[in-house]
Amino acid sequence: MAETLAIALTKGRILTDTLPLLLAAGIAPAEDATTTRKLQVGTNVPDTSLLLVRASDVPAYVEYGGADIGVTGKDVLLEHNGNGLYEPLDLGIGRCRLVLAGKEGVDPYAKKGLRVATKYPEVTRRYFASRGQQVEIIKLYGSMELAPLVGMADVIVDIMETGSTLKANGLLVLDEIADVSARLIVNKASMKMKHDTIHALIANIKNALLEKAI
Repeated sequence: MAETLAIALTKGRILTDTLPLLLAAGIAPAEDATTTRKLQVGTNVPDTSLLLVRASDVPAYVEYGGADIGVTGKDVLLEHNGNGLYEPLDLGIGRCRLVLAGKEGVDPYAKKGLRVATKYPEVTRRYFASRGQQVEIIKLYGSMELAPLVGMADVIVDIMETGSTLKANGLLVLDEIADVSARLIVNKASMKMKHDTIHALIANIKNALLEKAI
């Protein structure tokens, strides 16, 4: 009996850039995964399917066994902070940085009662805790740059690709917290139970990345 394998992906740039890597590993979706409304899509490999979920949910699906493998951004993994995952590959997709940003002249480490707007509350809390600083976190889901402009927050923690949005809103990078790119993650139990299948998939994707880099 063939092993079942579920791969959790998220629509958007990561999915578009991951599909060729899966194809190089011999896995192709049975229909257009970028446009389908289905949440589970079969593939050309028997008992192997793609699960299309929110980026923020990929680590949970993998950690709790809903999927064996997943692809999501390092920022999502840092926020999830789960223990039931292996992270064997940096796919180099969607490279950007997680930064602390604010208006010119703002010293985020000197101000008491600092208010930080972010959609990464756990990462933010750990970052400031490592500096021995407690902060008030305001969770937002978008338009982060607006918060300091209207006085709702002193600084923000957010993803930055080019810096143009920060600059357009009069904000500067005050510190870089982490480099971000898409990572391949694997459920720890699946790695043991489906060792050969998963290791072969990882090796094929790694080879595809090496060929892409040449």
